[in-house]
Amino acid sequence: MKTLKIATRKSPLALWQAEHVKSRLKQLHPNLEVELVKMMTTGDQILNSPLSKIGGKGLFIKELEIGMLEGKADIAVHSMKDMPYKIPEGFALGAVLKRENPFDAFVSNHFNNLEDLPLNSKVGTCSMRRIVQLKSIRPDLEILDLRGNVNTRLKKLDDGEYDAIILACAGLIRLNFADRIKQQISAKQSLPAVGQGAVGIEIRENDQAILELITPLIDKQTTHRISAERAMNARLEGGCSVPIAGFSTLDGDIITLTGLVGNVESGVILKHKVVGNVDNTEELGKQLADKLIAMGARDILKVN
Repeated sequence: MKTLKIATRKSPLALWQAEHVKSRLKQLHPNLEVELVKMMTTGDQILNSPLSKIGGKGLFIKELEIGMLEGKADIAVHSMKDMPYKIPEGFALGAVLKRENPFDAFVSNHFNNLEDLPLNSKVGTCSMRRIVQLKSIRPDLEILDLRGNVNTRLKKLDDGEYDAIILACAGLIRLNFADRIKQQISAKQSLPAVGQGAVGIEIRENDQAILELITPLIDKQTTHRISAERAMNARLEGGCSVPIAGFSTLDGDIITLTGLVGNVESGVILKHKVVGNVDNTEELGKQLADKLIAMGARDILKVN
């Protein structure tokens, strides 16, 4: 293969991710030409409605997959938290790269952390997961919808539309906005989204030549962690429209996986943790999901 084509969204963060993969591939394969194929997705075009009401995060990858099917691109680069738990037939997750900071970020021009916010402050986020956890910490907050790319969201904050906004630390760091992070919100306060901070490469199923090219990019530790989180999410059949969080840590061969299911209306939050061996990540994810289901997760998810 002389030229590898990468399908990517046009947002600054998506382009950073694609350029990062391009750079890594060029280092590994100096004679390989790598070209970015920039596409507009449905999720990028519909900005006046919460994702939970228009189809979820899968709206950010569908057009990229169509591009791969049509031969316009060979691979697609995604944020792992945007990848639905069920990958469409004909595609596969070829590689997961090393994870960046996985936590949520508190961003404000006037306040240093969540605790400093005055009563009834306006906080922007479009994540159901963040909303239910924010409300458990600060029930008084007025949570307002916030869509658009990272730059757009920061501009809305700077224009005074919000007292604070919640973003992913990883995106801010990658776009050189780390100085905007006033507080890294701990996993105890706001458990991250499944896959948050990790970049994945989607390929056509059984495309061995492409797989050989990208295999050196795989980060084994991140892959183990993401595998456990996604297995939990798949068992719960979770998407963007329901408040589900999943986060794992790795200590040697021991993986600790924490999962959360919430209800925005009632404020009920179910949370549980499991510990197991890194060789059984998928089983561990299913085990945690089954525990949450036994605690009542199915009823909560139906209500949402």
